[in-house]
Amino acid sequence: MHYEDSKDKATAILKKYQEAVSVKDHWREKFEEAYEYCLPNRESFYEESPGQKRTDKIFDETAVVGVQEFASRLQAGIVPTFARWADFQAGVEIPQEQKPEINKSLDAITDYVFEVIQNSNFNQEIHECFMDLAVGTGCMLVEEGDAINPIKFTAVPLPKICLMNGPDGRIDTVYRTRVVKPEHISVLYPKAVMPENFDPFKMKKDCTIIEAIYKVYEENVEKFKYCVVMQDAKAVIFEEEYTGEGANPYLVFRWNKASGEVYGRGPIFNAMGAIKTCNLTIELILQNAQMSVSGVYTYEDDGVINPDNISLVPGSLIPVAPGSRGLNPIPAASNFDVAQLVLQDMRQNIKKALYMETLGRPEGTPMTATEVSERMADLSRQIGSSFGRLQSELIHPLLKRIIRLLSKQGRIELPKVNGREVKVAARSPLAKAQHMQDISDVNRFNEIIAGTFGPQMINVIVNQNETAKYLAEKMNLPEKLIRDEQEQQQIVQQISQLQSSAGEGEVPQ
Repeated sequence: MHYEDSKDKATAILKKYQEAVSVKDHWREKFEEAYEYCLPNRESFYEESPGQKRTDKIFDETAVVGVQEFASRLQAGIVPTFARWADFQAGVEIPQEQKPEINKSLDAITDYVFEVIQNSNFNQEIHECFMDLAVGTGCMLVEEGDAINPIKFTAVPLPKICLMNGPDGRIDTVYRTRVVKPEHISVLYPKAVMPENFDPFKMKKDCTIIEAIYKVYEENVEKFKYCVVMQDAKAVIFEEEYTGEGANPYLVFRWNKASGEVYGRGPIFNAMGAIKTCNLTIELILQNAQMSVSGVYTYEDDGVINPDNISLVPGSLIPVAPGSRGLNPIPAASNFDVAQLVLQDMRQNIKKALYMETLGRPEGTPMTATEVSERMADLSRQIGSSFGRLQSELIHPLLKRIIRLLSKQGRIELPKVNGREVKVAARSPLAKAQHMQDISDVNRFNEIIAGTFGPQMINVIVNQNETAKYLAEKMNLPEKLIRDEQEQQQIVQQISQLQSSAGEGEVPQ
């Protein structure tokens, strides 16, 4: 690309970028407040020097700890470590007789995909993304790795991205701001074409890089344009086009969102009043405690007592003139009991907003598997809409992106039937909790039939083979554990022959 063309294109991209910044500015005050009180150690919206203290305004740690717990519990419920939290299955359009064979091959591919995920930095980065999600919006960058780690994950902080909605109301543009050393640009972007007269070793300050990826709308094609712009030089140094499913390397997911808004609203927004009240209350309590220890005194200005020479420390002796009233302490007026009641209520509200009550471990004995399942089911009911949004904005795009990168590297090859792709099924603990209701409905139905018409009617009314398949699917049993129909028929015939030879009759079909 010619420099002048590059400059014109960079100017157009930077103009759209400033529009995205202006949209984000409407949220800036809310975001700054949330990160200041709840995520002080996460990259903030302020310009800060390395090693700067970020906890000066934190007097109560309930929200800080609550966000950590929220991210950890959400990770355990949706993408648990060392577990297979999704499956690749044959789509609904694939013929029924071909599904068992296809699902067995997909089961092996799923194992490999999750082996790659567990050996990568995914678990560390997704935890940071979930902390951002507590504010409302998380962002994950999924890139091609190296020979040892095929996929690299990066949690992009919310302060470093700007988003724009497309004509369909979905996010179609992501801008990421990066401040890098001039000599690192060629390492980060090996194919970059630098501007004329660019000498990284003569530059005295870091370069501001704007990465822009936006959707190109074409019929029946998922296409994205990726551009890297040097803001100071106003030049596009690299551009590339991605086409197909999983083409977008940036995965942006929201907790909840209002209609027409681009950024999400997280549970912290609901608890912000209680969080600020707790911090203010603790600050006032500490100030009152200091006054109680040090005291506030009055004295007569009789020319004898010099307040500059008085040391109000334990054990000190203060001489006063005969007949002088000396120093007189002023009693404290604060009511600590009221403050404690306020703190108790506010902390309870914070924990409730961050789902710490639902997810917390009860005191005493450890929870049983049934208790864990019930708590997950309760959480699933509470965050049903948010869980569905995370499935569509995080889980499905993430797995599509991983499949794309592993297929590009020649590490996997998805089986296709007449060109039809497979589907992704969630198998996380929260998804299982939702499936448990379906299993309970089946068991309840069988109990009603057996109680009303007798146990023998279950075999007449219910298709036992299909019921077993349904339960296996809901309980996330691997396809390889279930015998195919041909093997089942052979076993039934063998049992029938054995019973016939023994004079016990035939086995009901």
